[in-house]
Amino acid sequence: MSKVVHRASERGVGQYGWLTTRYSFSFADWFEPSRMGFRKLRVINDDIVAPASGFGEHSHCDMEIITIVMKGAVTHRDSVGGEGIVRAGEVQVMSAGSGVTHSEYNKSKTEPLELFQIWIETRDRGITPRYGQRSFSECQDNNKLQYLVSPDVENLDGTLTIAQDAYIARANLAGENLRYVVKHQNNGVYIFIIDGEAEVLGETLGKRDAIGVTKTDEIVISTKKEGSVLIIEVSA
Repeated sequence: MSKVVHRASERGVGQYGWLTTRYSFSFADWFEPSRMGFRKLRVINDDIVAPASGFGEHSHCDMEIITIVMKGAVTHRDSVGGEGIVRAGEVQVMSAGSGVTHSEYNKSKTEPLELFQIWIETRDRGITPRYGQRSFSECQDNNKLQYLVSPDVENLDGTLTIAQDAYIARANLAGENLRYVVKHQNNGVYIFIIDGEAEVLGETLGKRDAIGVTKTDEIVISTKKEGSVLIIEVSA
């Protein structure tokens, strides 16, 4: 087993007036050689978008882009016909594949938009782009995994799918231990504390801290302070 710990205070910072963000991995103007990603996971951006502003048209390719809205709503439009409003509690997946141009806006005039944007490399280059979104009820049961994303070759019930051998789940943390069983041998698991406090492999992790774990079949997450966690399992 091996692990790498990423503290919230060590993340990159982006201040652009209309956007305040924290980068878990090298992105935009922030470059840190030790933070180039975790296996096929390349981006976790923790964004706050000011009212009546957003990301203008820009392009991506060969990435699975997952947006998890925590507060507010994002209005999406892309070049392959995908469009919609993604609200808090909803998750959006855009398979950029061979190339997509899109925009993401906070159209509220008063409320900020808070979201996580996650990028995972596609399994193959040049795949056909596609778009999807789904509403997920809040995790009601403590220490129970709620899967949001799964591989297109498996398609767990109720999840969005991506063209990569990766899973994204979240869970509430309270009281009992949460056990995560790795689904595929040689995959790694990146555990990101949304809020609260937990202990993983002897490391105490607070809000927005993270730990990447490889070479194991199971991971135990022990709650120290009630909160929630995001778990991303990815291939090498």
